[in-house]
Amino acid sequence: MAELMGNWKRDKRCAEVTEQDIGQELTLMGWVARVRNMGGILFVWLRDRTGIIQLVFDANHMDEKTYALAESLRSEFVLAVKGTVIKRDDAAINKQLKTGTIEVQVKEAKLLNESATPPIYTDDSTNENEAVRLKYRYLDLRRPSMQNMLMLRSKTINAIRQNMIENGFIEVETPIMTKSTPEGARDFLVPSRLHPGKFYALPQSPQIYKQLLMLSGLDRYFQFAKCFRDEDSRADRQPEFTQLDLEMSFVDPTDVQDAVEGAFKAVFKEIKGVDLPQPLPRMTWKEAMASYGSDKPDLRFGLKITDHSEWAADCGFSIFESAVKNGGIVCAIKADGAGASLSRKDMDALSEYVKTYHVKGLAWLAVNEDGSFRSSFAKFIPEDKMKALLDKLDVKPTDALFLIADQKLTALNAMGQLRVKLGKQLDLIDQTQDKLLWITEFPLLEWNEDTKRYTAAHHPFTMPMEEDFDLLDTHPEQVRAKSYDLVYNGVEMGSGSIRIHASDLQERMFSWLGFTHEEAWERFGFLLEAFRFGTPPHGGFAFGIDRLMMLLTGADSLRDVIAFPKVQNASCLMMDTPSLVHDEQLTQLHLKTVK
Repeated sequence: MAELMGNWKRDKRCAEVTEQDIGQELTLMGWVARVRNMGGILFVWLRDRTGIIQLVFDANHMDEKTYALAESLRSEFVLAVKGTVIKRDDAAINKQLKTGTIEVQVKEAKLLNESATPPIYTDDSTNENEAVRLKYRYLDLRRPSMQNMLMLRSKTINAIRQNMIENGFIEVETPIMTKSTPEGARDFLVPSRLHPGKFYALPQSPQIYKQLLMLSGLDRYFQFAKCFRDEDSRADRQPEFTQLDLEMSFVDPTDVQDAVEGAFKAVFKEIKGVDLPQPLPRMTWKEAMASYGSDKPDLRFGLKITDHSEWAADCGFSIFESAVKNGGIVCAIKADGAGASLSRKDMDALSEYVKTYHVKGLAWLAVNEDGSFRSSFAKFIPEDKMKALLDKLDVKPTDALFLIADQKLTALNAMGQLRVKLGKQLDLIDQTQDKLLWITEFPLLEWNEDTKRYTAAHHPFTMPMEEDFDLLDTHPEQVRAKSYDLVYNGVEMGSGSIRIHASDLQERMFSWLGFTHEEAWERFGFLLEAFRFGTPPHGGFAFGIDRLMMLLTGADSLRDVIAFPKVQNASCLMMDTPSLVHDEQLTQLHLKTVK
């Protein structure tokens, strides 16, 4: 039967005991990780979040009751002991343990709780089924790797918080129940009991609240915000997530970027022990798309994209010529040394891969060591034209060349995806590097073919670049935004922008997005009204803590860096949610289910 702690007080955690404590009597508490019965002597590994220490139960140095308790111990029993720290014999030293040079000679023990046989192992030596791990997440979190992750996450958040406060930011909590403003992902809705037929929404971000805080004169705000998005199932998304959210008054993009860099610098120093060089590189969206085919380029490897539309315009190959004639491009990647390792089967697989990104196919060429080459398109191009292309790209024996012809953004996007695939397949990515950069000057608007109207590329509160104001009425697709993304090793960490702070300009933006005057005021009237009362120029940023932790720890999934995550279909296997509720609860909310 489990005992109570009584007046026992823990002196130290398990792995906090050191050789400095030899000869001291300590009280320790934790979980039983392992028991070895050597006949008259039992060796027990006691574990807590700090690690493991070995306990020695010697029948010759304790009463029968205490030794009998030791013999009853099983994995995951909760145990408290009093004993003396002693040095291990040289032959018994365990270099795998932080406490491997010492052990505790137990004098008294209390069994604080028993445990059923765990359905999963609580160490890192086995590969458990993920569904079972998530069902028993509270046991999965006993694994050292998971506990280290949670402690690392805590250190990361505290490093950011300290940096923000030191730089004059005020931490403010904004409401979780807010107004639905559907202009992006779907909202999670909360029905109101007191207001029948009306709903709150869980925030996709604290965007409007933080802008109103700038209007209030707070000047610099931050919080670690819980956000919610009812998105379709995706392996790399969670329906609820945590982000660092910040906003600043009287700033330009560089000011905001400097503040974000300061937070990242603090994290890299605290967690990785390295000084992050500042300022981080900047690259415009146009430059990123032209050179890397992505607005989140991974700079840990090369394979830059080059444009060969001028060469292709009269190259003799009708597919290339037609693409250029119709306003498209022909772009290329040269992969040094890849021609020797990529077979025809590999090339065919790459061709099929790029087709999933809406291009018609992939033209490829692989140069043999003797200078001859294999190619899917060279036979259609005159020899002199082919030589001109190879010379321009400085193609050498064993190199490989890949070309895509299509409309500009379609071709660049597909080539960017091919670039990443080749980087992984050819093992070109330097996993020891951390490459961060800013992507700036995104398009303000995107055309939605389904709704036949423009939508905000980031969100409808983003300020256009002043020099592009004249294009808003004539060429809205060419207008650049005062927006910026932070990219870390090819992953978008977060987005930010300078905001619209004038009511008339914000109304014009809603108009460009297809809102009538009435619709804009119905959805955002409180914001437009607030803007009439002296709103300062302001801007901000937000980045995901979960995604940052994934990159810092090298985890394969967001689920590995969140204490209690959802699975791909947004359900929780441990709590069995979402779940049905009683009819009485639905009645109180003026709802009923429809089958």
